[in-house]
Amino acid sequence: MTAIRELDLALPDGRKLHAYDSEVGDGVLMWHHGTPNIGLPPEPLFATPDRLGIRWIGYDRPGYGGSDSLPRRSVASAATDAVAVADALGVARFAVMGHSGGSPHALACAALVPDCVTGVVAVSTLAPPDAAGLDWFAGMGPTGTAALRAAAAGREAKEAYEAGAAEADPDFVHADWDAIMGGPWGWFGNVVGPALAAGPAALIDDDLAYVTPWGFDPRAIGVPVLLLHGASDRVAPPAHAEWLARAIPGVELRMMPSEGHVSVLNHADDALAWLDSSAAFHGRGS
Repeated sequence: MTAIRELDLALPDGRKLHAYDSEVGDGVLMWHHGTPNIGLPPEPLFATPDRLGIRWIGYDRPGYGGSDSLPRRSVASAATDAVAVADALGVARFAVMGHSGGSPHALACAALVPDCVTGVVAVSTLAPPDAAGLDWFAGMGPTGTAALRAAAAGREAKEAYEAGAAEADPDFVHADWDAIMGGPWGWFGNVVGPALAAGPAALIDDDLAYVTPWGFDPRAIGVPVLLLHGASDRVAPPAHAEWLARAIPGVELRMMPSEGHVSVLNHADDALAWLDSSAAFHGRGS
């Protein structure tokens, strides 16, 4: 069983980030969590990193868990925080992996700090809100559409929406519920509750970041990228991954038939093997 050390890091700007580190492995993989989660690396994938020699690191995005908030943060701000975490842990180069809302943040690291990032696995990702030719809300379920349209209307509208929002279907398909209720991805229950313990403020910051300019151009990414996506995803529609696959040079897109937003993670072991096969990643963790 992989043991995870937790620690608080003091940043140069005075903020605190709560970080995670499995400490063992010759290639480092930084996990970027979804919305609303904390940054605890994903336990259902631990057996594969142990076998491949992958060291997990991660952190709670600002406002979540043990990390201080960062007013008006953008997706791009993740690159600065990721490097700060890596530096504090003595890591020079690392790969990044994100799921759902964590994937844009992982892509930001690849675009903005390419000297540090060896490769990217982006699972169930959104595309930028200004993606040319993409009908951004098409194919998105009603819950996500309402939440993100409220964010697109501005902070006041988003705060009002969250204040009045009742518990709603998260736009999951049957395969997602199977992965959660009867499969290993019930693990998400361990990271959603703590993420919401202090209220919806960090979730609001996330959603505002997704629907405003991200602060980087995906076409500038020059490291290996694997996009893993479910063809039945109603949270992040497949067209988002397809747009990114056209935009990012040399990207590999794996569109998994019948899989949804969460159930596609059942194929993440193969994605980790793809990452481990990269000469730039293997043995270059620190």
